[in-house]
Amino acid sequence: MLNVRSTLVDETLSGFRLFGSPTQGSLALLRKADGGRATLGWRTQSRWDCKRAFTLMELILVMTVLAIAVSITAPALSSFFRGRTLDSEARRFLSLTRHGQSRAVAEGIPMELWVDAVHQTYGLEAEPTFEPSDSKAVNIQMDSDMQLQAISLLAAKTSISSSSATSAMPAPKSNHGSLPRIRFLPDGSIAETSPQMVQLTGRDGSSRWITLTRNRLGYEIRAQN
Repeated sequence: MLNVRSTLVDETLSGFRLFGSPTQGSLALLRKADGGRATLGWRTQSRWDCKRAFTLMELILVMTVLAIAVSITAPALSSFFRGRTLDSEARRFLSLTRHGQSRAVAEGIPMELWVDAVHQTYGLEAEPTFEPSDSKAVNIQMDSDMQLQAISLLAAKTSISSSSATSAMPAPKSNHGSLPRIRFLPDGSIAETSPQMVQLTGRDGSSRWITLTRNRLGYEIRAQN
């Protein structure tokens, strides 16, 4: 009798291997021996019984690898983001020069873009000779890690020519007379007294140059002077 029941259990198990489980949850047919007798029983097998969890040592190993990868890539990423910030500031300054040039032509009023290297600010406003209060004035505060400097290569020549022309034409009024200024004229040109270049320097010492184009009708960005 025991052999007959064992054979029945084996055949039943073989049948479920071929045709699959008839109920949800993957039912497994068990063969149990109790007191020399073979009996049949059912139990529900959870889907998580066959899955293996991570051990503590595996988690520590993964965290160690991640920490090493971050320590290697962090300096490169930091330098990359600083360069992106410097490029973004250079593009913002260049956009302001084009905005000032467009306003000068559209409104028929000279515009001046002033640069304050001490307070790390720059801005754009209409020349107060024609418009004492400019409601469209722009004032931009730079990041504390950056430096700004306006450079005029024709300073000596400008001082000589301006001293000879002072009696003929008075100097234009300005709210920022002590600061270097880029002056945009109503005909779209740039005044000769304007700085030829503006240097933006980041914390790591890298620089971007905003320089006059060869035709002196605008500015452009250069990575090197």
